[in-house]
Amino acid sequence: MMPLTMVQAGETVTIGKITGKDEVRLHLAELGFVVGSDITVMNGLGGNVIVQVKDSRVALDKTMANRILV
Repeated sequence: MMPLTMVQAGETVTIGKITGKDEVRLHLAELGFVVGSDITVMNGLGGNVIVQVKDSRVALDKTMANRILV
């Protein structure tokens, strides 16, 4: 597995694990980031990423993106 920040723009990947405290994992789950779901990286700049999850686009900073392992 690798962090979401390592994925190239345009790639679709499946979430394998989400690390961090319970509050962080719950917040990401509310945004649609759950283990087993597919996400597409739309754009990435300096570790910050914009991803499409389900029918919405979400921007994540580098620290949040590093907690999502694909």
